[in-house]
Amino acid sequence: MRIGAVLPTTEIGSDPAALRDFAQAVEALGFSQLLLYDHVLGADPDRPGGWDGPYTIDHPFHEVFVTIAYLAAVTTTLELATCVLVLPQRQTALVAKQAAQIAVLSGDRFRLGIGSGWNYVEYEALDQNFRNRGRRQEEQVALMRRLWSEPVVDFQGEFHTVSRAGIDPRPRRPIPVWFGGSAEPQLKRAARIGDGWFPVSPPTPEAAAQADRIRGYLREAGRSLDDFGIGPQSQFRGGNPDLWRAHIQRWREIGATEISVATMNAGLRDVGDHIDAVRQYKDAVEAGD
Repeated sequence: MRIGAVLPTTEIGSDPAALRDFAQAVEALGFSQLLLYDHVLGADPDRPGGWDGPYTIDHPFHEVFVTIAYLAAVTTTLELATCVLVLPQRQTALVAKQAAQIAVLSGDRFRLGIGSGWNYVEYEALDQNFRNRGRRQEEQVALMRRLWSEPVVDFQGEFHTVSRAGIDPRPRRPIPVWFGGSAEPQLKRAARIGDGWFPVSPPTPEAAAQADRIRGYLREAGRSLDDFGIGPQSQFRGGNPDLWRAHIQRWREIGATEISVATMNAGLRDVGDHIDAVRQYKDAVEAGD
């Protein structure tokens, strides 16, 4: 199982040296991947109607494409992934262009994790339709893959029109597209057109059942189970070596191919604390192996 880490987005601050230090430490410790969370806007809790989402205007989020480009320049082997980019609130051709550029500049160390999102305030501000986001996301993936692989694209879909146009430079190989989420339509999309799945829950019986259903959908689509990844997350907060090792073992039994540790919300003070936390986690799980 590949072991990765999550960028402590809301706690790492705005000093570029802290971002660099964390990514380089994760790479030096031998982690395989670094995941980045995505939000464009935070909502004001005092807005009309109130707000009960997990993030507000007071939670900082680094823009994922710009940040990954920066981190790609200061690392050499670490895979960088969005987990997850809220794709339907963005323009598809622009995302295809940005993702292709990241793949080119990073030496194919980029994975595009996508989701449909829950924050209707962001959709409104970005002038995108919140209600058809699932259906639109599927068409977006089809269009992006054509833009990544074909010099000239003619595309006429329900939501997109491209009339003999293309992007250049294009990635040297296909960019992996992973889906995040637990809604049944999203599980089906992941199995039908995705390269992997980011679960959003602990390794519960329901998560195991979701993984089993994904495997069933893969078989229905005639796709190989061996080429499909499952990448849950582990929380440093409230854990200890025994709990972390047991957590990984449960995910292994479910069929996870990788896991990434998140260190936010654990009372850590600075980037040095976050680096120490991921080191503790890796030492613990490797001792278990």
